[in-house]
Amino acid sequence: MRAVELPETTTASSGSRPQPVGWVAAWAARLSGIGADPQDDEDLRHKKALLVLLAVLIAPVSAVWGILYLALGSAVGIAPFVYFVISVASLVVFARTKSFRFLLVVQLLDILVAPTAGGQMLVGGFLPSGAVGLWGFLAPLGALVFLEVRQAVHWFAAFLFVFVVTGILGELLFRDADLPVWFTSTMLALNVIGAGSVAFTLLASFANQRNAALTALRAEQERSEALLMNVLPSSIAERLKGATQTIADHFESASILFADVVDFTPLSRRLTPAEVVGVLDQLFSHFDRLVERHGLEKIKTIGDCYMAASGVPDPSPDHARRAALLALDMRDAIATSVFAGQPGLTLRIGINSGPVVAGVIGTKRFLYDLWGDAVNIASRMETNGTPGEIQITSATYELLKDEFVCTLRGTIEVKGKGPMETWYLVESRSDGA
Repeated sequence: MRAVELPETTTASSGSRPQPVGWVAAWAARLSGIGADPQDDEDLRHKKALLVLLAVLIAPVSAVWGILYLALGSAVGIAPFVYFVISVASLVVFARTKSFRFLLVVQLLDILVAPTAGGQMLVGGFLPSGAVGLWGFLAPLGALVFLEVRQAVHWFAAFLFVFVVTGILGELLFRDADLPVWFTSTMLALNVIGAGSVAFTLLASFANQRNAALTALRAEQERSEALLMNVLPSSIAERLKGATQTIADHFESASILFADVVDFTPLSRRLTPAEVVGVLDQLFSHFDRLVERHGLEKIKTIGDCYMAASGVPDPSPDHARRAALLALDMRDAIATSVFAGQPGLTLRIGINSGPVVAGVIGTKRFLYDLWGDAVNIASRMETNGTPGEIQITSATYELLKDEFVCTLRGTIEVKGKGPMETWYLVESRSDGA
């Protein structure tokens, strides 16, 4: 939670006295700095500042209470001064030790015991004291703001016990202080107003802290979801958020595309690291836009190789057509454009179609990936392809031959598969018409 920035002191003109608001701000800034430690995190700094300001606000009230009682001849007025001395002393120690825990415990015990045992009981019980014991409720309320709920419950139980016991003992063992009715009524009103005001301040601070935490949590959740959507397909990301088991799907028919920059390794030796990243970033960002345009899914990049799939994770009957259109746009883009000032870049592109298994792996860095012979063969189409060409298998050719112009390359040896007949994808028949 962010501490409120206090306004600066303002002056009407050179040499004029500061405005009252400026004095208040300056003193508030000084008081909130008591016990501050540069190593404190933002939350602890706010808690320290709030506790100090509350202690400083309540201490003068106790002194006024004591003066009023003593002025009317009641020795009970000593109790508020005892509270005042303990509170100020704890602030002095806190300024030296910077121990928030010490200041909190002393302040909570002080406000719990002084108004009840020192005020309510000695005056003669609940009514004669003008409900001064209500100030003791600030102990569990303060614990709720500064500590955990479980600890605050203990402080609330302590307040109930002390409040009831001291009130009963006051009526049984101590004579009524015989203060004027007008004074008792006035003190009752002031005690309700004073304790209520401090309680409201604590609750308002707690509410602001909660709202700030919820706002930060929502913003962080939105950032996390946006990042997840960038890493994974949107439909997979939605499933992953509610998944209780591994995400794994089988697709009977899909098309996989691999595109690799030819001779990029020798080129990268002539470039600085920033230039290498810049070239790939510009190139692959353009590919990302093409993937989105044609309705495919980017799977991953491996060095200077780009992998995309059509028909996963959302099945599509025209998956091969989408992959073919992407490949043609990728080839044309790099052939007709100069990326990052590097002319002469060429792609090898390979496409294959068939059944695949897709799923999410990993726990630290999620990855949506594909497995199966169709994926391996698509990779082989790229590695055994010809620079500037789009090599496809017979399985993909059968899906494209009616809409695209393809030329037979012939039979090539494919690692792990032996001889395979392959084709070059040339253009769309609609473009060549």
